[in-house]
Amino acid sequence: MRYSPAARIHLMITFVLVMCGVAGGACLGWLLGGRVTGVLAAVAAGLGAGIGSFLSRRHVADFLRPTPTPTPAPAPVPVPVADPHGVGGYAEGVADAVLVSVATYQAAAFPLTAFGVSEEERDARRGVAYRVCAHEGLPQSVRVSAAAALEAVDQGVDAGRAYAAMKALSLAVYDHRTAR
Repeated sequence: MRYSPAARIHLMITFVLVMCGVAGGACLGWLLGGRVTGVLAAVAAGLGAGIGSFLSRRHVADFLRPTPTPTPAPAPVPVPVADPHGVGGYAEGVADAVLVSVATYQAAAFPLTAFGVSEEERDARRGVAYRVCAHEGLPQSVRVSAAAALEAVDQGVDAGRAYAAMKALSLAVYDHRTAR
């Protein structure tokens, strides 16, 4: 009789559990009361492990059984949709990238420690933020908020103003996402 791989794995796991139960029970019983107690504890632990494994065999077999691969559904036919406001997945992705890049530039301009960010890193983050904010696919409302946030961070004098500008930018990105 041939067993499935899941049944063989379960059988091996059961064998190991029963043997560990027997060995553990024998050691514990021998330490607590001698040979007779060791034999009784070994039999009880082995029997308990075997019964527990027997009762859980169906769950283990279901867990170990590979999931069937579904046949791929035919690809849906794309329907062209006019998008005059730039609301779409691509624009959302660009808006999220703008938010992240401006936030990393803000973290470099207002570091938490005095010497946490070098000038080169700050300039690199600034360049990335400006390049991402100049992307053509960026919606106008996010572009205006990003420009205000970049201006506030560039001045580098007032961390509160930069925080407020970043909050306005994140709200503009959120509003753009929910406008869908």
